[in-house]
Amino acid sequence: MSEQPAPAQSKPVLKSIGRGFESVLLSSRWLMAPFYVGLIVSLAVLFLKFLRMLWEFILHAPGAKSNDTILDVLSLIDVTLVGNLILIVVFSGYENFVSRIDTSGQPNWPIWITKIDFAGLKQKMLASIVAISAIHVLEAFLNIDSAFDATRMTWLVSVHLVFVISALLLALSDRWGAEKASGE
Repeated sequence: MSEQPAPAQSKPVLKSIGRGFESVLLSSRWLMAPFYVGLIVSLAVLFLKFLRMLWEFILHAPGAKSNDTILDVLSLIDVTLVGNLILIVVFSGYENFVSRIDTSGQPNWPIWITKIDFAGLKQKMLASIVAISAIHVLEAFLNIDSAFDATRMTWLVSVHLVFVISALLLALSDRWGAEKASGE
């Protein structure tokens, strides 16, 4: 008499434990949803900041110098780029890590909402950071007459160059990875 029911019973138990564990892992992605809600709240706060900056710009623009007007507009652009960055992270992060977004029946939604993968998200984030950094460097150059600080200027340009080089290296590595994947 050879009995083998014990091993046969342990396999279904192990499979059900494995499935349960996988289910918990997969469900844990929903823990990210509150983070995205928090980013939406931060976007609302940024919107209030933008409105305040816009109001101050409108009030001071008639008597302001050209450089001051340009600096104020660059500040508005800076806040707008940060808002765009938040939106990109919220939509792409949710789509890539939590759940698909159903765009059917929503013809007015931007097409990119469901098209940005993780590599695209990294590139768009770095491109936005480079643009924001460039605005800060430009603001410093436009303010060079009133408050020149060679050390601060050197640091601004250096950090900006680091962002630019990082963006280029990331783009190259993603391109090489895509070429390698398509070649296999």
